[in-house]
Amino acid sequence: MNPEEFMSIDYQALAVTGVRSLTPYQPGKPIEELAREYGLDPDDIVKLASNENPLGPSPVAMQAAQKALADICRYPDGNAFTLKAALSDYLKVDASQLTLGNGSNDVLEVIARCFAGPEDEVVFSQYAFAVYPLVSLAIGARGVEVPALNWGHDLSAMARAITDKTRLVFVANPNNPTGTVEGTAAMRAFLDKVPERVLVVLDEAYREYMTESDDNVDGVSLLPDYPNLIAVRTFSKAWGLAALRVGYAVSSPEIADLLNRVRQPFNVDTIAQAAATAVLEDQDYLERSRTVNRQGMEQLTEGFAELGLEWIPSAGNFVAVEVGDDASAIFEGLLEQGVIVRPVAGYGMPRHLRVSIGLPEENQRFLEALKRVLERRGA
Repeated sequence: MNPEEFMSIDYQALAVTGVRSLTPYQPGKPIEELAREYGLDPDDIVKLASNENPLGPSPVAMQAAQKALADICRYPDGNAFTLKAALSDYLKVDASQLTLGNGSNDVLEVIARCFAGPEDEVVFSQYAFAVYPLVSLAIGARGVEVPALNWGHDLSAMARAITDKTRLVFVANPNNPTGTVEGTAAMRAFLDKVPERVLVVLDEAYREYMTESDDNVDGVSLLPDYPNLIAVRTFSKAWGLAALRVGYAVSSPEIADLLNRVRQPFNVDTIAQAAATAVLEDQDYLERSRTVNRQGMEQLTEGFAELGLEWIPSAGNFVAVEVGDDASAIFEGLLEQGVIVRPVAGYGMPRHLRVSIGLPEENQRFLEALKRVLERRGA
């Protein structure tokens, strides 16, 4: 078949309706790409765009990953027995309640494919994680976006949005990209209103960064009271294993059994399983991650205050700062100085930039670059 014959076929029309409506997820700009575009030294670029752990990986996880390399000629343990046993002990749940995924995004998609389809509805909040509408469209379900309340979830409105067609409700706590968090009392009041036939997916990707002052909602501890709840977590953030892609869901054994029928075999590789199992033992690393995050948040927000900028209080490892109508130009100005942050116009927040918490010197580099760009824009 020659190229002309290819052009005679409308492949867009062949795709399912939901897929035709999708816009691909846009990750943070890679360091290598910025270096090529602006002729910058990759070692002189600061990336604060993807909510990664600035400490680098745990040495314990690194050692386990290196040891696991000897077996990369073999398929992984499809049931991830050792990792599930470690998670079971760490979370104080039964291994039958666990479903593993290639990052928490994979788990979210498995849940959607398992429990919703064409003619069904999926409820989520305005300004919530972009994957929720993406997976809803991909399976042909109707996404129902509920207006936010103070940049966060309006749980009462979300409960009212549930209809006979609703199959899933996604709640991010803390939320990405706004960092807002819902308290335990509010979460329980919401769950009490949700019919048992509707599954609530509590996305806790950033939970490890929450402090006691955040009211520390723990989805796993709520499971005994709410059998329709699924808590989803990840090793990509506070645990520092973003590149290895390990996420998991904790639910009732009945729900986990269904999810494990849908997930792809061998979806978590051997190296990832080994590193994730090992890092659960490195509590010192987790505490250092929390400390660096807390201090970095203070550093950035104090810097924003000095610059006269407002921000959304965040319980995650990132903060959304309001920089004005020309946020996209400020983003480009930061890129020119070798600083990568995240524009969030695609989330309906065209006046904000989302900034990941970095090491002290990285945070300072960003603040100095931001000051220069703002002064230049104001001149």
